[in-house]
Amino acid sequence: MTPVLSLKNIRKAFGGVVAIQNFSLDLFPGEILALVGDNGAGKSTLVKIVSGVHRPSGGNIALDGATVSFSDASEARSHGIEVVYQDLALADAQPVYMNMFLGRELTRKPFGLLDKVRMRAETQKLVEQLDVRIPSARSQVRDLSGGQRQGIAIARATHWARKLILLDEPTAALGVAETAKVEALIGSLKDRNLAILIVSHSLDQVFHLSDRICVLRRGEQVGVRHTAETDKNQIIAMITGVYS
Repeated sequence: MTPVLSLKNIRKAFGGVVAIQNFSLDLFPGEILALVGDNGAGKSTLVKIVSGVHRPSGGNIALDGATVSFSDASEARSHGIEVVYQDLALADAQPVYMNMFLGRELTRKPFGLLDKVRMRAETQKLVEQLDVRIPSARSQVRDLSGGQRQGIAIARATHWARKLILLDEPTAALGVAETAKVEALIGSLKDRNLAILIVSHSLDQVFHLSDRICVLRRGEQVGVRHTAETDKNQIIAMITGVYS
């Protein structure tokens, strides 16, 4: 099977500080791969490299076997890559349907007016399919709970992604019930055969959701393990470098 995403010898330096070095990884369709590591290990930097926010200082990125180079995040999105950041990147003063189409608004010919009716209908259909429980597509984002907001961010990524979804700490600020709902939503993305890369500090979540686990320590890949063939103690030892 050809990997959706293939990273080979990725390196990223900010001046004299090397954030990522010698990082290689393949991610396949319908797979959830968890990226774990201590604070400062380089996880978010790697997400920003894949999503076009940062350009790598060295190495090769390939999608479906073809080498790509992104000049910015919009170019990565044009290749079917979507990201859910920790801060969600939602416009609080806008309704849900405008957030769903933020930067990609639908318009009506011939005058180019916003097609709000169609955007509302498509948004309502999507949130119902994904069981994102909000009052309506017209609801203001600022009036929603943390779990609902996270659900909207993931629904937006699901709507636009064609190949890959990157999730950077998707449940870090949520309670137990809201986390469970978001995890169920993430699990449902596999049914679309998308590749999913999730950054998480919660090993319970990692073992619950992922098919494989990649460990980063100080910008270098320590190893990749099949989730069903490892345990928390081994992953913790890989993260910390302390082996019993």
